[in-house]
Amino acid sequence: MQIQTDFKDRILYMRLNGEMDEHNAALARRTADRLADDYAHSERAVIDLSNVSFMDSTGIGFLIGRYKKFKRYGIPVYVMNPTYNADKILQMSGVYTLMPKI
Repeated sequence: MQIQTDFKDRILYMRLNGEMDEHNAALARRTADRLADDYAHSERAVIDLSNVSFMDSTGIGFLIGRYKKFKRYGIPVYVMNPTYNADKILQMSGVYTLMPKI
């Protein structure tokens, strides 16, 4: 799992690439948490899931954990471009009530 970032107009964009499973989640968590600390002045954070090839419940845990981390800084988090399968998982789990899809 790789995370590419872009910061534009006070919005932090994080593009996740690869599989979001237990094996890859630890590194992705550390990276995203460091980004939250480094960009605590952001107006919002957007997590782009267009290049996530697989997501299970670990992915839900990753997203909720990052939501909580950014919330401590008062930064709302949004999900963008989920794949069809990720979108179904996120809808069923209720993640969109915390992190709206844009």
